[in-house]
Amino acid sequence: MKNPNLYLLPAPAAPATTWCGGNLGGDNETCVTTTPLPGVDAFVVGDSKPEGAGHQLRMSGAELDKFATEWVRGRGLPL
Repeated sequence: MKNPNLYLLPAPAAPATTWCGGNLGGDNETCVTTTPLPGVDAFVVGDSKPEGAGHQLRMSGAELDKFATEWVRGRGLPL
């Protein structure tokens, strides 16, 4: 499948991986979730807080990799 519309793909059944940091727990923990979309190199990115429920961003693996790399570089963090 070349360049599929990721938002037309069915919701993934795989459990999300949760990436947390920032405020050390509690009801307002700053977490991002990622879940792979089946059959493509792509992910659903979401917010673990109740206010973010149902909102998602879908990114190809290449897009997510580029974002992560540029974010780290832009923050002056070592790769």
